[in-house]
Amino acid sequence: MSPPLVLSVLGSTGSIGTSTLDVVARHPDRFRVFALTASTQVDRMASQCLQFRPAFAVMGTPGHAQALRDRLQGKAPGTEVLHGPQALCDVAEAAAVDAVMAAIVGAAGLPPALAAARAGKRLLLANKEALVVGGRLFMEAVRRGGGTLLPIDSEHSAVFQALPEDPATWEARVEKIILTASGGPFRTRDPATLADVTPDQACAHPNWVMGRKISVDSATMMNKALEVIEARYLFGLAPERIEVVIHPQSVVHSMVQYHDGSVVAQLGTPDMRVPIAYGLSWPERMASGAQPLDFRAMGALSFEWPDPQRFPGLGLAWDALNAPEGSTAVLNAANEEAVAAFLDGRLRFDRIHAVNHATLGRVLPSKPGSLDDLMAIDREARACAGELIRHLS
Repeated sequence: MSPPLVLSVLGSTGSIGTSTLDVVARHPDRFRVFALTASTQVDRMASQCLQFRPAFAVMGTPGHAQALRDRLQGKAPGTEVLHGPQALCDVAEAAAVDAVMAAIVGAAGLPPALAAARAGKRLLLANKEALVVGGRLFMEAVRRGGGTLLPIDSEHSAVFQALPEDPATWEARVEKIILTASGGPFRTRDPATLADVTPDQACAHPNWVMGRKISVDSATMMNKALEVIEARYLFGLAPERIEVVIHPQSVVHSMVQYHDGSVVAQLGTPDMRVPIAYGLSWPERMASGAQPLDFRAMGALSFEWPDPQRFPGLGLAWDALNAPEGSTAVLNAANEEAVAAFLDGRLRFDRIHAVNHATLGRVLPSKPGSLDDLMAIDREARACAGELIRHLS
């Protein structure tokens, strides 16, 4: 029997993190948890530490770290509690670690994901921003580190599964990538009424259970804009060879069309444990805990083009990819600020796009050559977006 895969889960208390640990718990002989990380959720982290007994638990601040120590005192003697950004990078690049689940939401997830890439880990990438912000620099770090990058987003995992095994053949054999989108909770809603949307309405996704930020992104389809950018860097195809189609049933997770006209699709129930289990066991497959598709009970599968009036932000993906390098980081930062303002009640739902569009037009980045350059672009874009939000509030 092979030794267990040693795993660090970055963002273990979020939806992807908890699903990852659910899969891990189903296969106790195959995995050993080295580190768990979270920002503020002390109670959930304490429960995870008691169940999985990691060597390290990392919290976002000294106060939350101390609260976790207090909760674990005398109960988890083998777990050392750390805090802060450097600790995240340390547990991602530690020599004992074989694989890293990168599931921290937002640009904060880029440095530890980059550390794992440079260290040559098997990197299970659920953090969109690592590629949206990092782009070329991130992919270069993966190549130099010699590790394996496996996408965990259901759409990119589906594309990865539908592509030929040899990446050197992708350009010659593939016509285009087709990413599917559920359309979110407002797929049929009159665009004129979107100004009245509340955070709770935006977070009520019809198919997926997700965190609040990504749920809002799904409602605006900015999640799909970010996924177009991810696909560009993951698979190396030109932006014009990436399409998006709305598929409300979320059964076909994405497709690859080949030059001969054939289309290869990956299907499955809408359960993130499926791509997570695939990433953890690749190139093998193992039980995920998800229910298999029942084709006898399945209704019709439908597809439609996204409505640009209802989802104006989707087109910003191609705008950013065709703009100077670093523009995708600008778009990501603006969207994070706009979504946070909406969730805080400081910005109307229909003005998220206005902030993103205006910030992308105002911040003109120089070509980034390092992580520091990317973070500088991120800060400038956030400042610009903040000014726009104050003006629109």
